[in-house]
Formats: sequence, structure tokens, C-alpha cells
Amino acid sequence: MDTANENQINPSKIMQIGMGFWASKTLLTAVNMRLFTHLANGTMTGQEIQNKLALNSRSLFDFLDTLVALGFLNRSGLKENAVYGNSDDSALFLDKNKPSYIGGILEMSNNRLYPFWNDLEECLKTGKPQNETKNGGKPLFEAIYANEDRLREFIHGMGGVQAGNFMKLADDFDFSIYNTLCDVGGSGANLSIHIVKNNGHIRCISFDLPPVSPIAKENVEHFGLSDRIEVRSGDFFKDELPRADVITMGNILHDWGSDDKLLLIKKAYNALPEGGALIVIENIIDDERNKNAFGLMMSLNMAIETDQGFDFTASDFTQWAKEVGFSRTNVMPLTGPSSAVIAFK
Repeated sequence: MDTANENQINPSKIMQIGMGFWASKTLLTAVNMRLFTHLANGTMTGQEIQNKLALNSRSLFDFLDTLVALGFLNRSGLKENAVYGNSDDSALFLDKNKPSYIGGILEMSNNRLYPFWNDLEECLKTGKPQNETKNGGKPLFEAIYANEDRLREFIHGMGGVQAGNFMKLADDFDFSIYNTLCDVGGSGANLSIHIVKNNGHIRCISFDLPPVSPIAKENVEHFGLSDRIEVRSGDFFKDELPRADVITMGNILHDWGSDDKLLLIKKAYNALPEGGALIVIENIIDDERNKNAFGLMMSLNMAIETDQGFDFTASDFTQWAKEVGFSRTNVMPLTGPSSAVIAFK
């Protein structure tokens, strides 16, 4: 290697990614202790934060100043004379009392996913999940749905993460020629709420398992939309999907293997009229599989969490959609690494 190349190439990216768990765990710990929620009530000194979170004094300022350096906290003064407050994005997205809170997925990442990812190598060698099932626990969704508090946290967390995607879809997709929509695996009915708020003519069904219904109904009633959104219970593997002009699936297909993906796409096809549309929201991997790193890592996460789940490209989706009879597909970019792939009947 010549000197010029040696001067240009440096290990900074390797170190940033390789040691990235330091920054990740610092943020996840702060979210889990509700630091940003406490600071939403006003700025606090280090001593006040120490008392509120029951922290030891040894690493207090290292912890808080790391969050400053990472951009999650603002600070005036230094150490004992410092006053800390939330940065703008922390104030909006990490205050548990705001509807824009996305910390549910971060809490789950801290409490569940973080230790599971330590066994990625075993996952790659065995092809088996590395979550609770590894030690005889219940599968992911069975465990979540069996506990109302855990289910509620999961639903609110997923709803917060997807809010930007749901809003963009409600704004950007032309719903004018459609009158009805069914959101399959509708969770807390968040997508249905965004759709009907932005499209005054449309009526929605939020379709999910029975334990989800009370939470979805609460959300729908909170926005005064019970006359336009029906919360319907069912199992999308055992039951036929409700008929509608548009069927949506948000982060549903990536939970399952190829056969189940094809089955769900076929069920959507059967429930749609001619001219109807299936809209699938996922972290769609780019066809060249070299740009959407988040989508690729989400697929690794599905390997850790599920028996057969994986994320996919738009080309993969087009192949499945055409196999069951859809005439054409297209891709609509949403927020961050997410996109909607759309199949028309």
C-alpha cells in the first residue's frame, strides 16, 4: 500500500461501529430509567438527577455528559455546577407522557433484544432463535399477548415508532378512489386513525387478535373515531380477512417465513375487489442489498426473534404478489429506512 492510501484510509468507521454498543447502551439505559421523562418537567442539576434515579456518584457526570456529547441532553455549567435539560428530539420523542414517545421500542431493546443479540453468532450457526424460546420460554408473540401490561407497552411502542410512516402514507397515497380499508394486524389501530383523520370519506377496520381489542378501542375512542373505525377480532392465519378496497399490513410479513408470507398475500388478494390495493409497510431492503443497513439488521433481528421470519426486497415482494395474481406493484418511500410496497389487483 502506498503512503497516499495509508493517509486516506483510517479505522474511525470500524471503531465507531465496533464500539457502537457503548453509545447504544448509554441511551437505552437513560430511556429505561425515564431520565428524559423526568427532565420534561424542567432542567435538573446532577445532584437532583442522582437523587431522582437513585444513582451512585462515581460515574454520574460521565453518564450525563456522555448524553450531552451524543446530543441527547443540553447542559449549562460544568459538573457540580451543571444544569441538564432535554435536547429538542429527546423532548419530543423520549418523554413518556407525550403521544410522540417512541421509547417503547427502546425499552424493549434494552430489556429484551440487547442480551439476545449477544448470541448472534449462535443464531448464524444454528439458524435458531436466541430469545426466550431458547430456554423453554414462550414464543415472542405468545409471551407478549399473554400479559396485558407487556402487550400494552408493546403496542404503544410499535405505534410510536410507526407514527411517521403512518402519517406519510396517509398524506402521500391517493385514497380518493377507495372507500374502505382493513389494517391486518392492526395493533392499537394507529394506522386506521391516521388514515381516517386525513381522508374524510374512508372507513376502516382494525383487525387483530382478541387481546388487542380493548387497547385499540381505547385509542379509537380517544380520538372520537368510533363511528369510522371498527375494531374487529380474528386470527389472520385461521380466518379469512375482512373484505375492503385497501388492505394494509404494517411490519407483519417480516415476522414469518416464505410460505406464510405467501399465504397472507394470497388472503389479501382474495379479500380485495378488482382495482383494490395491498399496502405493506416494512423496512424494505434495497434490491442490491447494499444500502438499507437498518433493513438488513432488522432481518437479523427477525432471525434472533422468530423461527422463520426475515425482511425482504421490493423485488421479493413483487415476485410473491404476482405469484398470487396481483397485476402490478410499486414502491413508496416513507420515513427513514421504511417504505411501502403496494400491489394492485
